[in-house]
Amino acid sequence: MTVMHSASPQAAPSQANGNRTYRGPFSIMTVLFFLWGFMTVFNDILIPKFKESFHLDYRHAMLVQFAFFGAYFLGSLFYFLVSATAGDPIARLGYKNGVVLGLLFASAGSALFWPAAASLSYGLFLGGLFIVGLGFAMLQIAANPYVTILGPERTASSRLNLAQAFNSVGTTAGPAIGGFLIFQYFARSGVSGVDSVKVPYLAFCLVFLALAAVFFFIRLPHVGEGQVERGFMALRFPHVQLGVLAIFMYVGGEVSVGSTIISFLGQQEVAGLTPVQASSYVSLFWGGMLMGRFMGAVELGEMRKGAKQVLMAVIPALGFVVFLLVRSWDAAQHGFDLPQGWQVVRHYLPFLVLCWALFQAGCARAGRTLLLFGLAIVALLALAIFMGGSTAMWCIVGIGLFSSIGWPNIFSLALDGTGIYKSQVSSLLVMAILGGALLPLLQGALADKFGIQVSYVVPLVAYAYVAFYGAWGNRAGRRTETT
Repeated sequence: MTVMHSASPQAAPSQANGNRTYRGPFSIMTVLFFLWGFMTVFNDILIPKFKESFHLDYRHAMLVQFAFFGAYFLGSLFYFLVSATAGDPIARLGYKNGVVLGLLFASAGSALFWPAAASLSYGLFLGGLFIVGLGFAMLQIAANPYVTILGPERTASSRLNLAQAFNSVGTTAGPAIGGFLIFQYFARSGVSGVDSVKVPYLAFCLVFLALAAVFFFIRLPHVGEGQVERGFMALRFPHVQLGVLAIFMYVGGEVSVGSTIISFLGQQEVAGLTPVQASSYVSLFWGGMLMGRFMGAVELGEMRKGAKQVLMAVIPALGFVVFLLVRSWDAAQHGFDLPQGWQVVRHYLPFLVLCWALFQAGCARAGRTLLLFGLAIVALLALAIFMGGSTAMWCIVGIGLFSSIGWPNIFSLALDGTGIYKSQVSSLLVMAILGGALLPLLQGALADKFGIQVSYVVPLVAYAYVAFYGAWGNRAGRRTETT
C-alpha cells in the first residue's frame, strides 16, 4: 500500500462528511459551470468582431482576453490578500453568498455593453469585460472548491471533470450561437458593427440577475465553511506553488488556441474559411473538450470496470454522431447531406481513438492522465506549426479534446491535502487565470511579426509545462512511503 505524506505544513482534514455525496447541490452548481463557459467563449467571437469594427491588429484585439482574464488575476489577488490578513471571506460569507456576489458583478459588466456599443467605445467594452471577469473570479473561487468537497476527496477529480463537462456544454454551444447572432442574425436585421453585441449581452445581464435571485433563496449545505484562518499558509505547499503556474500555463495555452482558431482557419494556406464557417469549427474545438471531460469524469470516478469501459466507448461514439449530424445539416443551402458531413468529420475520428487510448494508458490517475494529454497537445501544436492545409487545421481543432481534463485535474491535484486552506488555495489558482490575459497578448505580438502559424509556439511551451506538472509537479514536497 502506498501512502502519500506532505512535507508541507500539516493541513486539517477535509470538512466533507465522510463518503457522503451531495448530488442535489452538485446538480445546482453545474448550472454555473455551464453559464460561465457559454459566456467566456463569446470572447472568441468578440475578438474578430472588434478587430474588424475598430480596425485593430492582433495584439490590440487580444486586449479582449487581457481585460477579461486580467480581472480574474486582480480579483483573486484581492481575495487572497483579504484571506491572508483578515481571514477567508468564503468562511464568513458562505459559498452560496459568494456565488450571488459573483453573479451580480457579472450582470453589471454585461449591462455596460449597451452604452459601449452606443458610444462606439472599445475602452468601455473592455471595462465591461473586466467587471464580468471580476464576477467570474468570485464564482470560480467559490464553486470549484465547493464541488471538490461535495463528496469524498478521492473522487474530487471526477466531480470537477463532470462539472467542467457542463462548462464545456456552454463553450460548445457558445461559438455556434454567438457566431450566428453576431455575424449573421443581427446583420440581416440591419444592425451593423458592434451594435450586434448589444442584445446578447443584455440577455446575459438579465440571466445573471435571475440566477442571483435563485441562488439567494435556495438552500445549500454548509460544507467546509466557518473556519476563518489568517496567514499565507497556502503558499507553503510546494505542489500548490507549481499548480498555480500550471493553471497559468494551461489557461493561457487554451485561450491562446481558442482565440485564434477563426483567424487561423481564415488563412488561405490553411483552410481559407470565412468567420461564419470557422465559427462552427470553434464549436468542434469546444465540443471535443466537452467529450473529454465527460470521459474524464467516468474514468476518474468510482464505478464498476465493465460499466466504465462501456461508457468510455459510448461517450465518444455519441459525440461523433452528433458532430456528424450537425455538420450534415446545412439548411441554408443544401439541406441534410450526410455524405458531405462524413467527409468533414471523418478527420476527427483519429483524435477520438487517440483520446480513448490515452485514457486507458492513464490508468485512472489524474497526474498520469494530465501528462499524457499534455504531451499529445505539444505534438499537435508542433504539427500545426510545421505543416499547413487540412493537417494543421485539424491539429488545432483537435486540441480541444486533449485540453479537456487540464483544468479539473490540475485544480483537484493542487487542492489535494490542503484541508482548511482550500478556499485560499482556490483563490491562488483562480489568480493564475492571468495566463489567459498574458499569453494571448504574447501570441498576438508574435503573430503580427512572424505570422499566426509560428505564434503557436506560445501555447506549445505552455502545455509542455502542464505535462511536467502531471508527471512530477503535483507530487512536489511530498514523500512516498510503502507500508
